[in-house]
Amino acid sequence: MGCGRVGASMASQLDRMGHSVAIIDRNSDAFRRLPADFNGRKVKGIGFDRDALEQAGIDEAYAFAAVSNGDNSNIIAARVARELFGVEHVVARIYDPTRADVYERLGIPTVATVRQTAEHMMRHVLPGGTAREFMDPSGAAGLVQPDISPAWVGTTVGSLEERLEVRVAWISRGSGVVIPQAGTIIQEHDRLHLAATTQQLPAMQRALSRPPAQEV
Repeated sequence: MGCGRVGASMASQLDRMGHSVAIIDRNSDAFRRLPADFNGRKVKGIGFDRDALEQAGIDEAYAFAAVSNGDNSNIIAARVARELFGVEHVVARIYDPTRADVYERLGIPTVATVRQTAEHMMRHVLPGGTAREFMDPSGAAGLVQPDISPAWVGTTVGSLEERLEVRVAWISRGSGVVIPQAGTIIQEHDRLHLAATTQQLPAMQRALSRPPAQEV
């Protein structure tokens, strides 16, 4: 739902991957954002309206993404898709981070655009920070990408995990991804994605900002 920049991009990518896609928008001009070779269904209507959803094939949908520019519309559409039509995989884009937390606790996955964008921007403005890529709805744990001192280059993943009591989920290396083993060596320019509890984050970032020998 929503054929803005995000919705059009998602629909186009899914279409190119061979998935059956339908996109809903109340403004037919929005469909101009889609490529000329888009094979999916275009439905003009309100994204939480039952008729529009049925025209889009909601009864057969594997997943539903609500990415319009309105928080209320997105959350209503997500709830209708999940609760009325039984779509298992549902996500809503939410601008208000407080409301996003509430809906996460209700079991509706959300992407809090403002909060996540702000965190990534702050990380570039203030080096030595930690970008939170995913947080458990309870807030107890998450997946983060911290800044790491160059002094950690040459250290094994197993040594880092043992020192900090965290888990390295994967490493972004160049344009690729490495699923690490205990003996994987951390290289220059690696970006580590760590799973840790919220309580661990301050001590973890302090430790990673200094050489391993100074970590206490």
